[in-house]
Amino acid sequence: MILPQYFETPEILQINRQPHHAYFVPFALCQTPNQLLRETSQFFTALSGQNWDFTYYDSVQDLPDDFLTIPLNTQILVPSNWQTQGIDQHHYTNINYPFPFDPPFVPKNNPCGHYRHHFDLDVKTNKRYLLNFEGVDSCLFVYLNQQFVGYGQISHSTNEFDITDHLKSGVNQLDVIVLKWCVGSYLEDQDKFRMSGIFRDVYLLERDANYLQDFFIKTDLNDDFSQATLSVETQFSGEEQAIEFVLYHPYGKEIVRQHSTAFSIILDTPLLWNVENPQLYRLTIQVGNEIIEQKIGFRKISVENAALKINGQAIKFKGVNRHDSDPKTGYAISKEQALEDLTLMKQHNINAIRTAHYPNSPWFSELCDLYGFYLIAESDIESHGASLVYVETPEQSILLNDARINHDEKMRQQAIDNFCYFARAPEYKSAILDRTFANIERDKNRTSVVIWSLGNESGYGENFEAAAAWIKQRDASRLVHYESSIYQHSQHQNDLSNLDFYSEMYPCTESLDRYCTDPNTSKPYILCEYTHAMGNSNGDAEDYWQTFNKYEKSCGGFVWEWCDHAPYLPDNSGRVGYGGDFGDFPNDGNFCMDGLVSQDRLPHTNLLELKNVNRPIRAQLVGNQIEITNYWDFTNLQDMVCIRFAFVANGEIIHQGELKIDCAPKQTVSLPLDLPKYDGRFLTLDLDYINIQTQPLVDVHHSLGFDQIVVYSNDLVSPKIPEKLTALAPFNVSENSNNIVIQNDIYFYQFDKNSGIFTEIHKHGQAIIEQPLNFNIWRAPTDNDRLIREQWQNAGYHIAYTRAYKISWQQTESAVIIEADLGIVATAKSRILTLHVRYQINADGELSIEIDANRPAHLPYLPRFGLRFFLPKTQRKAQYFGYGDAESYIDKHHLAKLGNYQIDLSVYKVPYVKPQENNSHYGTHFVALEELSITADAPFSFSFLPYTQEEMTQKSHCYDLTECNSTVLCVDYKMSGIGSNSCGPTLKSLYRLSETEFHCGFHIRF
Repeated sequence: MILPQYFETPEILQINRQPHHAYFVPFALCQTPNQLLRETSQFFTALSGQNWDFTYYDSVQDLPDDFLTIPLNTQILVPSNWQTQGIDQHHYTNINYPFPFDPPFVPKNNPCGHYRHHFDLDVKTNKRYLLNFEGVDSCLFVYLNQQFVGYGQISHSTNEFDITDHLKSGVNQLDVIVLKWCVGSYLEDQDKFRMSGIFRDVYLLERDANYLQDFFIKTDLNDDFSQATLSVETQFSGEEQAIEFVLYHPYGKEIVRQHSTAFSIILDTPLLWNVENPQLYRLTIQVGNEIIEQKIGFRKISVENAALKINGQAIKFKGVNRHDSDPKTGYAISKEQALEDLTLMKQHNINAIRTAHYPNSPWFSELCDLYGFYLIAESDIESHGASLVYVETPEQSILLNDARINHDEKMRQQAIDNFCYFARAPEYKSAILDRTFANIERDKNRTSVVIWSLGNESGYGENFEAAAAWIKQRDASRLVHYESSIYQHSQHQNDLSNLDFYSEMYPCTESLDRYCTDPNTSKPYILCEYTHAMGNSNGDAEDYWQTFNKYEKSCGGFVWEWCDHAPYLPDNSGRVGYGGDFGDFPNDGNFCMDGLVSQDRLPHTNLLELKNVNRPIRAQLVGNQIEITNYWDFTNLQDMVCIRFAFVANGEIIHQGELKIDCAPKQTVSLPLDLPKYDGRFLTLDLDYINIQTQPLVDVHHSLGFDQIVVYSNDLVSPKIPEKLTALAPFNVSENSNNIVIQNDIYFYQFDKNSGIFTEIHKHGQAIIEQPLNFNIWRAPTDNDRLIREQWQNAGYHIAYTRAYKISWQQTESAVIIEADLGIVATAKSRILTLHVRYQINADGELSIEIDANRPAHLPYLPRFGLRFFLPKTQRKAQYFGYGDAESYIDKHHLAKLGNYQIDLSVYKVPYVKPQENNSHYGTHFVALEELSITADAPFSFSFLPYTQEEMTQKSHCYDLTECNSTVLCVDYKMSGIGSNSCGPTLKSLYRLSETEFHCGFHIRF
């Protein structure tokens, strides 16, 4: 081994790295400084954004002794991850470490990349040159002109080296050795694809010989926010120097100019910063030959009576967890890519971001300052893989119930103790503190950062207590969060005095109720992760909002997570893959596909649901009045919103207009609207909230959300169909041992007496159905069905079929009526449902199916119950009145309005990489195709797809699906809800098809 063993030594965190400090870029005095255009600075030399020479080694042990002098064999783009460049393989794992748990050691076969870059520089005397690496996974050894410069780790933080003494005028050779794993990898066990290399920018900064090394901008507001105090503490690389500070108003006017080594001022009636109106002052700091720009917002963060407040207002985080992730570029994210994320977030009513689970690029928080987001800035720490270290298991057969319970608790405690390994181990205290320092020092001047997070899922103990205490000493103006403090080691009593929140992941809403109504709880309750957005998900978003809104103690939460993680497959097919698709082991399958948007930033219906749940305005019908509530914290509705209203009868607008309403933040007013008189039609009032002012990242005329109030609902909307046919002749009925055949000059029905269902239906000699019209209880399991799926399959729901016990029939002048006692059964399983079905076939072309069903109480709730039609492939379009046009469910329909919609399967695309239940439509009054229309006794759900649920159940990727030879129409009395149980609470009983008895009726016209 020719490299020193720093990478396996916990006590060696860096060699020659510069101290952590605030992020900034100096400009020349002749320039107009702009931090977000740092590449225009005369003192900034970009070394990235181009190809570097590169050699990859399967093991660092293969690195030759003369590596600094031999040529390299290929090139690689910097910044990038080498896995995205076709080198090494992608690897997705959540909790499990991708190597043995053997700290501080990593595998001997530790892959490494040797980077080399030549750059030309005119070295100036009396200057210092700082080499910055903003992100390198996992550690780096730096050499300049074949001399060792330094070593660093912390993948998502800046490693800065003073290279002045190694530089020469002319061409310089920079060599960087990057290892795939180091001892720091034990603290970087984040739930993501594991990628390696130099993935953020590399650049040189030219500084004065004695330069401003760090500064800390501090702001405060008095109790009534009428005065602001601004001060700046400075630190030089050498002796203090005089500085010129100039402060500018957000509208551009110069406010004050001071010459001193520090800065302090009191402002009267300051403009305040918040995410709804992110007003930023501009401060320039001129020292020597340099001028530095910083944007500053005045805002005050406090906790009062367990409520989190910004500028005196109790706020709710409508937040998301965000990784740096792209299917093509991996961790290497540009400002343009980040702005695409932020734009989508703003447009979908998201106001907060948790940087999960590491610091983002240093300019990211500047964008959040500018465009208005609250940030939880999280340190690059996660070590939950320690929890999976061996825990003894019981001899199940000899344990009685009470012993079983005791042993379960013992096993749980062992897992917690393992979980807390790095949180307590003294040899890792310096590493945890260093990662804390890196996070806080770099972003301490960013207004958007309102909370510091110690990290994620790493247990709790003395090391994190020391980190929290240091933050409170260093920056008392912000709050401190750490969810893992809820885990109690058996040998250590947790000290929570420096933590400002009670934090949990994925609790049920009842947990929020219990905490927020407990008079002994004194901290705000924050859900740092909740309503897991995996696949077809977020069915509980509205329930969480309703609960958040009830309590000031509840400050909201952060959805897990923003985007799906799915790199492109190496076969150049343009398809993406998840865990296991790259030969990676261990892997966690598609658990990385858990975003509100796809890997390509196409919004899932999850995001559409969340947008309207998070809408800043809500309306309700109170008596004969429409009341509007403004849920913004700082904005009057009349300044930002036009309300477009429409009274809609049976899907047709009968009256519409626009309103502007004076409604202060968190207040309620009545709309000046008179409700129409009831005329027998289904009447709704549709309210659309339209942005009318320029906002950061939100266009004028952009919809902020909507409400739909059902004013009159006494009748169901019926399809517009031709008048009923009159049969030319009465039905002829014939029967044999297996079938009943019913026909006239238009219709032909064949009824199977063994299964109790229709096997054939023809009209004018053309088949209406291509497979038997059967009862249907299975759905392609969603990711949220992962636990209940096992119970469903144990009960045989996935292989269920219909059998008959008793069949009778009679004929009247206008109809044939079949009575059937049926069972839904599965091989080797007990009966799932007992049905009494009444089929009535009218000569005028209507088939009615009335069902009384009984389900044994001990069986799990049903995925769905209804009918499944296999229709000719030519049937590709459907019209319906229901929640649409996006998919909707009993617990996930706030993204949609009731109305008239159309589905065209020629433009249908499977919305999830892992196939699962999708494209159902809740609250349907009717669905009409070219050859048939369906109504029911009550609103129902239906789906219309080119695939069967069996096909979607069996296949692992959307691109592996084979279309059915028929178009598949499922009409459901009820479909169980979606929830978020892929990593969250079980589906609420309210949304389950759990009735032991139910009645439903469907009416089908051909």
